[in-house]
Amino acid sequence: MIQIVTDSASDITLKQAEEMNVQIVPLTILFEDGVCPQETDEDFQIFYERLMKENGLPKTSQPTPNKYLEIFRLAKAVGDEVLVITLSGGLSGTVQSARLAKDLAEYERIEIIDSKQAILTQRMLVEYAVRLRDQGRTLDEITELVLKQREKLTVFGMLDTLTYLKKGGRIPASMALLGNLLRIKPVIILKNSVLEQLGKARGRKDGLKMLCAQMEHAEIDLSFPVYFGYTLDPKPTKQFQAEMEQKFQLKNTKLYPVGGVIGTHVGPNCVAVAFAIKEKQ
Repeated sequence: MIQIVTDSASDITLKQAEEMNVQIVPLTILFEDGVCPQETDEDFQIFYERLMKENGLPKTSQPTPNKYLEIFRLAKAVGDEVLVITLSGGLSGTVQSARLAKDLAEYERIEIIDSKQAILTQRMLVEYAVRLRDQGRTLDEITELVLKQREKLTVFGMLDTLTYLKKGGRIPASMALLGNLLRIKPVIILKNSVLEQLGKARGRKDGLKMLCAQMEHAEIDLSFPVYFGYTLDPKPTKQFQAEMEQKFQLKNTKLYPVGGVIGTHVGPNCVAVAFAIKEKQ
């Protein structure tokens, strides 16, 4: 049997993980008054409600190697193989914890993939691996195909406020104040394993136009789903999803909440979109 393991930055809930037969290793989100779990859609909502009340940001910590080691030792004991797909190594040391645990387990039938992704696209890779496993592919085959698919994925989004970039020390307070007054909406992309700014829009309408333009410039591989993500309020993203479905004739789309691991840094009421890009011939 092949066990598939990912972490909570994928925003896969415990119920979804059970349905897919996937194990979730949690990153810890710690507010001043305690840990905020990220196991259900309701947990995600509670996280943003707490985030908006706090003066600072919660602390997010990667899983310890022991979290992975426990899974690896149990798999070794029963002869199972293991595929681990982690949050981007450019955003967290989670992949290093998994690699250290593999060394400690002294078990060769473990493959560890740095997804170079997060949230929607990390979820896509996990779901792709599950599909391949359920088709009867070998661990080596799944690893090769997931690594290939990893390079085709893109995720980008529009932030509703500069407040959380300021709280995280990424921009000065004066810039956040001015930007919020001018209704500046940063548009960001996960590229080269880290979050980069694509541009700045004046207002939500212009920001959504920038997201649409990104989709127009890309050759979307429609043999894979297109995912839309939101933080806290789903309504703006649902509307954007419906418009993009019509514009690009999208038949296979899903809407998912984005949890606290990435939500800590981007804040509530973001709109995100993720898809695979066609291979260049």
